[in-house]
Amino acid sequence: MPTLIPKPIRVTAVGNKPKLIDEYVGRVNSKTSNISVAHMRSPGGWEEPGQTPEFREITLVLAGMLRVEHKGGVMDVHAGQTVVCEPGEWVRYSTPEEEGAEYVAICTPAFSPGTVHRDA
Repeated sequence: MPTLIPKPIRVTAVGNKPKLIDEYVGRVNSKTSNISVAHMRSPGGWEEPGQTPEFREITLVLAGMLRVEHKGGVMDVHAGQTVVCEPGEWVRYSTPEEEGAEYVAICTPAFSPGTVHRDA
């Protein structure tokens, strides 16, 4: 039988500025461990520490631009584009442009603070 998720749960973000994260599916809202789906809204100038997650992260940018730093360089992902980061890859996300960015992150398995492995 289908399961209705009536609303997201706001979860705490990491970074230098407040960022909104609304989890629709994942460890917090639906107690799902195999996948997470979250709607993110980050302000201009937001950045977070680098990370080497154990999960695959698929990020669909809805508005603005998300910058993805990786060991091979820097990638700017614009509205309508998607970036896929594989487990074990070092990445660092930021939204350097004034308007910030709005995007959806899908992680398999689900995002977990214990498996993101952020830089110290």
